[in-house]
Amino acid sequence: MALVRIPSLMRDLTSGHDCVRVPGATVGEVIDALEETYPGTKDRLLKKGRFVPGIMVTVDARRALRGLQEPVGAESDVRFLPVMAGG
Repeated sequence: MALVRIPSLMRDLTSGHDCVRVPGATVGEVIDALEETYPGTKDRLLKKGRFVPGIMVTVDARRALRGLQEPVGAESDVRFLPVMAGG
């Protein structure tokens, strides 16, 4: 199962856990598994089937360019990162 790092702004949904393990062969399946165990996570990450503005996803330290279809391995590290803006 993939290890998912939970951003601090979402830890209220995971009882304070900063990382959890969930199954899934794609980022979309990982999000569905998160939603099953931690209701509300999907709404924080997606709107109308797309990532909300300000969220970037990485799988094994590489940006998930294929979005919800990005492959996830059994031992992958998945992160949902808030995008930093400004200058």
